[in-house]
Amino acid sequence: MDSPAQENPLLDVQHPIAFDRIEAEHVVPAIDALIADSRKKLAALEREDVPKTYEHTLLALEESTLRLERAMTVVGHLESVSTTPELRDAYNAVQSKVSELLSGIPMSAPLYRTLRGFAESPAAHQLSPTKARFLKKTLDWFEREGAGLSPTDKERLSKLNVELTEITTRFSEHVLDSTNAFELLVEDRERLAGLPERVIDAARKGAEAKGKTGYRFTLQAPSYVPAMTYLHDRQIREQLYRAWNARATSGAHDNRPLVARILELRAEKARLLGFKNFVDLALHDRMAKTGDRARTFIADLDQRSRAAFEQENIELRAFAAARTSAPAASPLAPWDVGYYAEKQRLARYDFDEEELRPYFPLTNVLTGMFGIVEKLYGVRVQQVSDLPVWHESVQTFSIHDEGSKLLGYFYADLFPREEKRDGAWMNGFITGERAAGAHTPHVGLICGNMTPPVGDAPALLAHREVETVFHEFGHLLHHMLSQVEVRSLAGTNVAWDFVELPSQIMENFCWERQALDLFARHHRTGETIPDGLFQKMKRARTYRGANQMMRQLGFASLDLDLHTIYDPARDGDLVAYARRIMAHFTPEPLPENYAMVLGFGHLFSHPVGYAGGYYSYKWAEVLDADAFSRFTQEGVFSREVGRAFRERVLSRGDSRDPMELFKDFMGREPDLRALLERSGIPVTSPAA
Repeated sequence: MDSPAQENPLLDVQHPIAFDRIEAEHVVPAIDALIADSRKKLAALEREDVPKTYEHTLLALEESTLRLERAMTVVGHLESVSTTPELRDAYNAVQSKVSELLSGIPMSAPLYRTLRGFAESPAAHQLSPTKARFLKKTLDWFEREGAGLSPTDKERLSKLNVELTEITTRFSEHVLDSTNAFELLVEDRERLAGLPERVIDAARKGAEAKGKTGYRFTLQAPSYVPAMTYLHDRQIREQLYRAWNARATSGAHDNRPLVARILELRAEKARLLGFKNFVDLALHDRMAKTGDRARTFIADLDQRSRAAFEQENIELRAFAAARTSAPAASPLAPWDVGYYAEKQRLARYDFDEEELRPYFPLTNVLTGMFGIVEKLYGVRVQQVSDLPVWHESVQTFSIHDEGSKLLGYFYADLFPREEKRDGAWMNGFITGERAAGAHTPHVGLICGNMTPPVGDAPALLAHREVETVFHEFGHLLHHMLSQVEVRSLAGTNVAWDFVELPSQIMENFCWERQALDLFARHHRTGETIPDGLFQKMKRARTYRGANQMMRQLGFASLDLDLHTIYDPARDGDLVAYARRIMAHFTPEPLPENYAMVLGFGHLFSHPVGYAGGYYSYKWAEVLDADAFSRFTQEGVFSREVGRAFRERVLSRGDSRDPMELFKDFMGREPDLRALLERSGIPVTSPAA
């Protein structure tokens, strides 16, 4: 007779994960059983006679929800990459129950008493530095999440957490559904002038796949981005732009009431826990610490970049006016900016991004990326073929250390599908054991929506897509190279304003000649990128660098303002308010119905996510630009520098304060001038 785990693969998620056997019908019974198991283990920890040892308190607490968390990670992953109505219903059916359990843990007075009892025992003073940090952070977590609240307030906080989980899940579903609901069919091929032939071919095949004639355009990145960049037909660009920024704005998919409610719930949660606002709550355990410091950081970059930003926009308007009948100072429509920016870049640098695409077949990109990390960190990546997958296009790999020591396995799901959400991300399915001599494999994922192959041609990536692949692989390395003895402090379980350092530092190798020569080879001739084209690419790197800076600062400012000062009674309609904030950071006036905020998944598709912390992208860019300067100064492929970064950052997780880890690697605190220089923005001191 089959064991329960064999009958239901979600009951005990181990490597290899049985992706080929998991069905929607498994979700509810497995999660219900795992919740019951976790409750039983937690109840044992709440007893008065729990031995005051690390194994019986902290470790037991961490282990109490391990199987449940792994199962929910796998279910959430499948709902993101291979959703069906049945799977979505099952996932939604368990979300609130899991949230109720997990959010109730730090509100348990008996659990808190157990931990305090251990913290006051002699054994606690004998802990290793990592375990001592784990104890301190766990106690801080209990205190920050409601351990000291009254029973009435605890009950209210639990309800807030459950509702946040449910409502942010619905937000994400609305964005996915409204994205997939849109299509634009163009019958006349002449209207597609300016588009690369590969995009036209993909649009034609996309229409055929739906049993339609003509050329089908969607809001998925491989379709949307090229159209906004290259398509001469202004009317089509406008249609696509308006559709993109109107996602989740009407009917059953309207996110307006959801976003308003999410903001209310987060604000109430922060007040209950004694914080001024949700940002201060979110940043309490991060490098910035407070919303005021994050706002000061964003304002500083804004001030240093503003003059260059305005000059770039003046120059683009003049460039566009010379090619139209518009006055030189006339604002451009938002759907014109990307189009004319690409034309200006081509004119200024004689550089067309599409010239690079033939040099970036996906297979080469992956092989070269693996070669780079082998040189730097001494790890070897090999493709494997015996792991179950959720879709035939998913690739699987192993990572070994020097001496053939297995570090882990990972999956790569890199092409768009209608049942898959947009964007790119990394996920850690299993964090391997690294305590008391144990060594089990880590298991992770990199996911994206890159340009897929068309016909017999290989998948040819844009350079920005190459950067995205490197970015997500940087996150994966943070997970795979972790050597932390405490699972909760391992890998990417670090402060959110530090977590992007390993990912963003990998992007830098996409701009280094030595690195590019390992993989950037023409898919037909095998030739490396010609030096002339490489020099154009490097010169064009900082093109409109201040605009790129302002775009991210705009998102960060919107995040901070929504979670700290927005008051619907005073500030009015949420969408209009968000538009006013973003207008300060956009190169041209936004249309009245601009509603990007209703599709802003980074802020609203998770109970916390990047909410209150979107600034961390720029914060981490300061870290990575500064840290990469050591690679460029001592050797792009310096094994010594690579070893130092691996040992002092990648392998350490959250076992030490992130600023200490950075200083261990660089010998000093970060300097934001490296980011300004890399962005082509003159380095100046902020005005007094």
